[in-house]
Amino acid sequence: MSAVNETKFNPAVFFLTGIPGKEDVHLWISIPFCLVYVTSIVGNSLILFAIKTDPSLHEPMYILLSMLAVTDLGLSITTIPTILGIYLFNSREISHNACFTQMFFIHFLAKIESAMLLMMAFDRFIAICNPLRYASILTLPRLAKMGSVFVLRGVAIELPFPLLLKRFQYCRANVLSHSYCLHQDIMKLACADITVNNIYGLFVTVITLWLDSMLIFLSYVMILKAVLGIASHIECLRALNTCVSHLCAVLVFYMPGFSLTVIHRFWKSSSPLLQILLGYIYLLGPPLINPVVYSVKSKHLRARIIRVFCQMNSQFIIQ
Repeated sequence: MSAVNETKFNPAVFFLTGIPGKEDVHLWISIPFCLVYVTSIVGNSLILFAIKTDPSLHEPMYILLSMLAVTDLGLSITTIPTILGIYLFNSREISHNACFTQMFFIHFLAKIESAMLLMMAFDRFIAICNPLRYASILTLPRLAKMGSVFVLRGVAIELPFPLLLKRFQYCRANVLSHSYCLHQDIMKLACADITVNNIYGLFVTVITLWLDSMLIFLSYVMILKAVLGIASHIECLRALNTCVSHLCAVLVFYMPGFSLTVIHRFWKSSSPLLQILLGYIYLLGPPLINPVVYSVKSKHLRARIIRVFCQMNSQFIIQ
């Protein structure tokens, strides 16, 4: 009877994991994560400030970019504190409720990120394939409604995950394989049948990430078809150039995300280090890279950010 009780013991906490075998250099590892955190927060905040304070940037493309920046800020704030806690202070313990809460927001914000990329693909599709109706189709009220629908979708499909996990008893092997909480990671520790969690998790992935990515791919097929029909080679390249930033954002988000999903569900014997690195790239890559890519590729946004820096510099000199 005692053996059964030992197996069904429900610990009050989970233990997060850094990079295995590198405990002696955790302090050094924390340095790039601190830089990523600061760069992500500053970069996305600058984009939001530039768009808010410049009326000429109150266009659909930049409104969508501001929504993406808010999502990236949320991902950084939700994820990096527990990562830094491990590498700076060796703080590995996290309570069940805190873990489930972090898990909900990570998965929810990932679905919102996917939705924002889909909306931005739709923006590029309308701008290139139907430019005369661009302003009448992508109005600000319509963008707000689309964003609200995707937020409600994210809440509705992600809320069952913590509820499903709360009903489980967890074994003594309560060590997670990442520096943050993921549904795929937590459910493996349950001393119960996790078939429902597996099926529902796969269902959610298919109707969100996979569906969104398929629609993005379809948008670009139609964009490419329209662009190839343009007689002028210069106009053709100019049209494609407007999609480069979005394509980079799509690749940075979806490639490691799909790889991590496949590894968690179908390639269980893969290297733990590979899973950890892909997890970091999946969650920390977009908030870090998106502001850089869009600032470099968007002439108007870049000019506004430079003006902000010049104003700050002049105020600093005056003081």
